[in-house]
Amino acid sequence: MADEGDEIDGNWLLLFAVWLLATAATAGSLFFSEVMDFPPCSLCWYQRIFMYPLVLVVGVGLFPFDPKAVRYSLPLAVAGWLLAGYHTLLHEGVIPESAAPCSQGVSCSEEYIELLGFLSIPMLSLLCFTAMVGLLLLLRKRLTP
Repeated sequence: MADEGDEIDGNWLLLFAVWLLATAATAGSLFFSEVMDFPPCSLCWYQRIFMYPLVLVVGVGLFPFDPKAVRYSLPLAVAGWLLAGYHTLLHEGVIPESAAPCSQGVSCSEEYIELLGFLSIPMLSLLCFTAMVGLLLLLRKRLTP
């Protein structure tokens, strides 16, 4: 039977995984825009609004481990997930481009990269937010008595 210390370590590792995902996604988005010179569309900016604070919110919850970090980070991750889902559907043509908020500037359906033949920037964002939401929900379940 696991003792309380092992449970806390497992919870800390889950939160640390969320922090790693948020940090990698933040670094990736900055790489695409600042190094590769891919201008972000409006939906990309909105997703950044929800991703970037997760690096700080989750990071602060790690040292020392604070179970309330889930309460503060889960709404950000869910909102980002919803935006990333909408952006992915728009990018894949499921939602018509006329429904895009990108009326000026960069098109929200612009194709910059396609990794492995199907992974676009919006899809990468959706996968990252999905993983973070899943980990945060698992952590919330583990922390709920």
